[in-house]
Amino acid sequence: MITHCTERPSRGLFRTAGSAVAAMTLLLGWFGAAGSTAYAQDSGGHAPRSAGKAIEVRGGDVIHSNAGTRCTVGFNARSGSTLYGLVTGRCAQGTSHWYADAGLSVLVGTTASTSFPGNDYALVRYTNSSVVFPGEVSRGTAGGVQDITGAANPTVGQSVCHVGRVTGYRCGTVTAVNVTVNYPEGVVSGLFRSNICSEPGDVGGPAFAGSTALGVIAATTGTCAAGGATYYQPVVEWLSAYGLSLY
Repeated sequence: MITHCTERPSRGLFRTAGSAVAAMTLLLGWFGAAGSTAYAQDSGGHAPRSAGKAIEVRGGDVIHSNAGTRCTVGFNARSGSTLYGLVTGRCAQGTSHWYADAGLSVLVGTTASTSFPGNDYALVRYTNSSVVFPGEVSRGTAGGVQDITGAANPTVGQSVCHVGRVTGYRCGTVTAVNVTVNYPEGVVSGLFRSNICSEPGDVGGPAFAGSTALGVIAATTGTCAAGGATYYQPVVEWLSAYGLSLY
């Protein structure tokens, strides 16, 4: 499914005349029903598991909803002893229960809150004590995991890496902050942008600088073949809104 919207950067960010009204293609690979065209590029889609070992769901893993959608977990967070997964708000709308597998046999939790438009974030409250929820994120095509110890607001010129379940591990630079994006459903403000490309299916993937979480993939312009940019929902605002911390 392809949807178009326009970007309106704030604080006088440089724009060419051609980009002033440029259309943005949102990454909606997570949004359609399982088995849709957008999912054809997703070769995985479930939490890692093996015989005799606990099922694990970490940042970068995919969870499946009772509504037939699947979302990438950006980061895991906590409030006291209660654990949560951070997923995009648009993806979580209309859902209640989440599973580690496409067959919906391993329940991991329930939707606790969503905020979209205005923001693009949601919480999944983890409820299955048999599933392990590490505070690290998967590095995808780069292999291994990245430990996450905290979160910070991004700054222009800062190095950033993200993990998309379609395009994998990629790195670049933060090019703008406090960006506003017009979605069909309404405006989302306070996003930041990088010069890293993304493709459909990458939405929800974690963005970080070393062990510091910065944001979660929300949208893109262009393609990886032709060059593009990615937009992110910042994590600091998200954690503050719900009184959460990373671990």
